[in-house]
Amino acid sequence: MAKKKKDEEVKVTPAEETVEEIAEETPETPVVNEWEEKYNAERDAHLRLAAEYDNFRKRNTKEKELLYTLGKAEAVEKLLPVYDNLERALNQPTADEAYKKGVELTLTELVKIFGTLGVEIYGAPGDLFDPNLHNAVMHIDDEAFGENTIAQVFQKGFKVGEKIVRFAMVQVAN
Repeated sequence: MAKKKKDEEVKVTPAEETVEEIAEETPETPVVNEWEEKYNAERDAHLRLAAEYDNFRKRNTKEKELLYTLGKAEAVEKLLPVYDNLERALNQPTADEAYKKGVELTLTELVKIFGTLGVEIYGAPGDLFDPNLHNAVMHIDDEAFGENTIAQVFQKGFKVGEKIVRFAMVQVAN
């Protein structure tokens, strides 16, 4: 192909023509910046997507753990009347030692099952009173006990992890 330069004809080879056309059509710096901007935008979008997925995965794991804990707490709550009845039966005087031993073994097995589920049984005489864990139904003035000390436990408290299933019902000494 021929190009006119100052009213002259100059012969240009096809390779030279391509380089010249490319140089005239696209400046070097804007092309590089455009590609860098596209790359950075795609990279940012990819990093944001990866971060969103990581947050979703963590949130989903926390929700599963919470649901599992709530399910355990609900199951334990349904078994608490059985625990209470076994404890009452064990505290009743009886002449039949085999009966008493059977109740003891059943209660021990239930407590062991609670332990495998991560259930903590709390509330014992002599412990300090904590309104976040205990429900004070009676107060007594007794010098034998320290201030805010549990004197008597009417019902033991149960918690699964940080979730309180049942508050301990206690008598507190002032």
